[in-house]
Amino acid sequence: MVLRFLTVFPAAVQMWLIAVSIPLLPAIIMVSSRYRVKVFKLYHQAVAWVLRMMRGRVCVKSTHAFVFSECTHGKVDSVLETFDLYAETHPSLCIGPEIGEALDEVVRRVRPSRVLELGMHCGYSSVRLLRLLPPAGRLITVELDPLTADLGEEIILVAGFKHSQFQVLTSSSAEAIPTLRSLLEPDQRTSEGFNLVLMDHDPQQYLPDLLTLEKEALLCSSGCSVILINKRRRAEDLREILDHIKARADFCCIKTELQFMVEILYQREDTKAVKEQSLPPVRLVHQLEWAERKERGDS
Repeated sequence: MVLRFLTVFPAAVQMWLIAVSIPLLPAIIMVSSRYRVKVFKLYHQAVAWVLRMMRGRVCVKSTHAFVFSECTHGKVDSVLETFDLYAETHPSLCIGPEIGEALDEVVRRVRPSRVLELGMHCGYSSVRLLRLLPPAGRLITVELDPLTADLGEEIILVAGFKHSQFQVLTSSSAEAIPTLRSLLEPDQRTSEGFNLVLMDHDPQQYLPDLLTLEKEALLCSSGCSVILINKRRRAEDLREILDHIKARADFCCIKTELQFMVEILYQREDTKAVKEQSLPPVRLVHQLEWAERKERGDS
């Protein structure tokens, strides 16, 4: 693992790390004899932080090239692990393992068959979602940047998934959402809309996109989980949409609220309410039965 970790460093950076570490070597040896695991972890984190600062901006081409060349093709876990390895030493927009595990919990609980992803970031979350969908499940992912969409689609294929399981739309979310109904209607099983929506694009678009999804009847009325990713972990980024949700408690509620992720449960009970109204209440049924027995003279 250590050797594999070092392979992501350029030769010049490796020499720089060695030069910086030599004066600290005696202290490192003394402390590591007692706290080896903790010291290595701290050292690992410090080096990763330095490299991220040195590397600067996110590079989609670099992310794709590393994952494509280092992962085992056809192995989902290998693809995700390679993404995570890259993110340890390079800037990345991928949600990463911490948010990923929280997302996995939601997907396993909801068990969706129709998923919409807004913002794909080279395919990490797409692969993460697809691996948990049933055989007949389908993912539609929307990505604004054409290069990111193309490279992300290739990574999804590298992970072993087929085009019949997913579709990538190169468009803004505002332009794509009104067209999604036509993609769902050919399959009668998808007429109810999406069971799960992952929003990981521009937080300022979260509320407008949610309103459009609702307007276009693309949220499954029997229950749809809408996941809002908050990578910057700033409460103000989600304040507008959360205030909107709290004001519409009749069919929206916050199911899960973490610092980096919020799950909104959308559920319209119109059908259930109509069905319940068509039947007499339990208490009324008992009263009618009692009246009938009294008329017959039953005790």
